[in-house]
Amino acid sequence: MTFAPTVTLSGQHGILVPLTQAHHDDLVQATLDGELWKLWYTAIPNAEGMAAEIDRRLGLQAQGSMTPWAIINKTSGRAVGMTTYMNIDAKNRRVEIGSTWYRKAVQRSALNTECKLMLLTHAFESLNCIAVEFRTHFFNHQSRRGIERLGAKLDGVLRQHQVMPDGSLRDTCVYSIIASEWPTVKQHLNFQLTKPRTP
Repeated sequence: MTFAPTVTLSGQHGILVPLTQAHHDDLVQATLDGELWKLWYTAIPNAEGMAAEIDRRLGLQAQGSMTPWAIINKTSGRAVGMTTYMNIDAKNRRVEIGSTWYRKAVQRSALNTECKLMLLTHAFESLNCIAVEFRTHFFNHQSRRGIERLGAKLDGVLRQHQVMPDGSLRDTCVYSIIASEWPTVKQHLNFQLTKPRTP
């Protein structure tokens, strides 16, 4: 049995549904909001590469190392991004939440926070994970701030960890939330979702 089988996770603002090629056109439109593929420190596909990226994620799912979702905005009913459990380690009950991106209009929104809450709740309370990991480029300061706002702690930096598509070398910041921290992180995220939002 797969450690992290595909499930649908539903919240007030969004739904995480199993990724399929049926989400292709929505996801292409989502990347156009902010021309996300132009961010040199990320690996977000452009329109021409979207079908191949969906196939890549589904291929990793078939191998048992990834669980990919499309992020659906409940207001519009459209896919506004993608996220995954990746580097799934069933033996050690660990997953990484990664390969995540959102169209610019919903970045730093309640939808983003809620999706992280749903993924973390499922990981710790349904899969009984020991730890959940997050990784990002050293220069992706927006992502790093977002991960830190969740309550994740920096484990360290893997220097010259990856070669990027443009040939540059990526220093990877590794963060994690461990099971004993989850109750406090959950309380924090629920508070973030209910507090009044400032413009």
